Amino acid sequence: MFDKILIANRGEIACRVIKTARRMGITTVALYSDADRNALHVEMADEAIHIGPPPANQSYIVIDKVMEAIRVSGAQAVHPGYGFLSENPKFAQALEAAGVAFVGPPVKAIEAMGDKITSKKLAQEAGVNTVPGYMGLIEDADEAVKIAGEIGYPVMIKASAGGGGKGMRIAWSDAEAREGFQSSKNEAASSFGDDRIFIEKFVTQPRHIEIQVLADQHGNCVYLHERECSIQRRNQKVVEEAPSPFLDEATRKAMGEQAVALAQAVGYTSAGTVEFIVDGERNFYFLEMNTRLQVEHPVTEMITGIDLVEQMIRVANGEALPFGQDDLTINGWAIENRLYAEDPYRNFLPSIGRLTRYRPPAEGAMGAGTVRNDTGVYEGGEISMYYDPMIAKLCTWAPTRAQAIETMRTALDAFEVEGIGHNLPFLSAVMDHPKFVDGTMTTAFIAEEWPEGFDGVTLDDTALRRVAAAAAAMNRVAEIRRARISGTLDNHERKVGTEWVVEAQGDRFDVATAADREGTTVTFSTGAAMRVEGDWTPGDRLARMTVDGVPLVLKVDKITQGFRLRTRGADLKVHVRTPRQAELAALMPEKVPPDTSKMLLCPMPGLIVKVDVAEGDEVQEGQALCTVEAMKMENILRAERKGVVAKINAGPGDSLAVDDVIMEFE
Repeated sequence: MFDKILIANRGEIACRVIKTARRMGITTVALYSDADRNALHVEMADEAIHIGPPPANQSYIVIDKVMEAIRVSGAQAVHPGYGFLSENPKFAQALEAAGVAFVGPPVKAIEAMGDKITSKKLAQEAGVNTVPGYMGLIEDADEAVKIAGEIGYPVMIKASAGGGGKGMRIAWSDAEAREGFQSSKNEAASSFGDDRIFIEKFVTQPRHIEIQVLADQHGNCVYLHERECSIQRRNQKVVEEAPSPFLDEATRKAMGEQAVALAQAVGYTSAGTVEFIVDGERNFYFLEMNTRLQVEHPVTEMITGIDLVEQMIRVANGEALPFGQDDLTINGWAIENRLYAEDPYRNFLPSIGRLTRYRPPAEGAMGAGTVRNDTGVYEGGEISMYYDPMIAKLCTWAPTRAQAIETMRTALDAFEVEGIGHNLPFLSAVMDHPKFVDGTMTTAFIAEEWPEGFDGVTLDDTALRRVAAAAAAMNRVAEIRRARISGTLDNHERKVGTEWVVEAQGDRFDVATAADREGTTVTFSTGAAMRVEGDWTPGDRLARMTVDGVPLVLKVDKITQGFRLRTRGADLKVHVRTPRQAELAALMPEKVPPDTSKMLLCPMPGLIVKVDVAEGDEVQEGQALCTVEAMKMENILRAERKGVVAKINAGPGDSLAVDDVIMEFE
């Protein structure tokens, strides 16, 4: 076995590889840029080597720098993780030339699967189902229209070298095919330096389901069942699970066998993933093969009990797989939620800054299931603008899908993140959505269910009453503490009453509380009563309660006469007052938010790249005003209506916080 492995990556996946290598007794070497000097993966590794400035194209993906780090460290093998150099054949070739083991597939397999046209032809030859389409080079728009007509609309026009949704268009008519061909060609040329285009049938009601394969250097290849990855936003996966709630045993077996056939056809070794698009009738078609470890690999590990990173290392060391296909059964259900540093209330714009609070739920048993959290950050650490915005991968396992979902709901409620915008509320909303609960989602799920963007969760009456009951019980605990304060005037004892008015989400609940040693019974004016028990002390940021025996986890912040409570994706200001206080509060004028309609506010922390207008300019609706860069993505801010620029407060090179005023209008 290798004595020392270098991990050519950063963040969460570097930490993940280090954990397995440490368990195997292998010394690990981390790489870090200037921005990652204090990163978690650097702290966890046995050794760490500085590799350059923050931008990845000056550090993590510069092959010469990585090779020099390998030479200095004396590492015998390299695990590339995912992204960066993981699917770069030139890097694999450089390692081979240096006599260093690549913990991944052979160069030829990377090259064959890296080109969409070549990979589809190889898949057809291997007997893998492929989407009907035309794989040859398409010369012009006229030929594209002719081919699209022969395949039958709708069609997908795609760049051969594409990825991440670039160079991709859907056409429903000749006119759209003509326009889409030229747009895809232009986008592919500018993004990849390769303007080759192909056309295939667009699958309606599609689900994205992938098969995990694992092969050794002795001719053995198995599939470790499937992962459902249909919940995506802008072609970026958000929620994954294993197995799929949609597949039957026959389809699973057919997909698995075809994935193995493709892997064997290209001489594949190590872990890889064959992605399929599956229609409503369970017809499945090859999409692409990822020649690396996938982000969502933990859910496969949780249902099979196989450590994929360990097997990748053993395969790279020349060992044979210790199991066969018949040994790989499905045990229970696993779900992964990707926690991103992006603000769902601002159309998921990236959010950077310091994690002032980062408290994931404890790993291990939770209710009927278990929790796993793969992460590369820590409290006090910084989310950088230079890299991927993923903070963590929260995973749950349970014997059944319903139990895995319920465990995930509780885990999300218990996950404390402060200091940046994040998508925890959105993930909670997905977990409670009927389509997800039923398992009937497609890749269009997010676009269809939140077409105008995400603006929070509104609790139903039952859930709101449970929160109101918990708030009333918590308020009683806080009132008792306030009544016991020392140094009070004689004959001024504070009495804790039993009648309270709870207001939340625009609703009012008149309640009475009756407490004992075990908890509090909260009775509503309707006569209905709820029993509240739990462990919460004033000042605690997390309350773990039960209401009528059902768990309720609340993130808690104190506000005047009540609490800010967050649960199941809802963010509530809950006021708990005496009847007299509530009567007086109702007479208070409502605070009107400031008018910002004549201002352009910065929607995210970022850097002004350029300003496209000057003071005194008249602008039209939709006109570009300025460009803000965050996490290496440029965001063009446009005018919402016609107007005249009165004042410009920021210029190129300025770093702005959220809601900083960039410019004002007359």
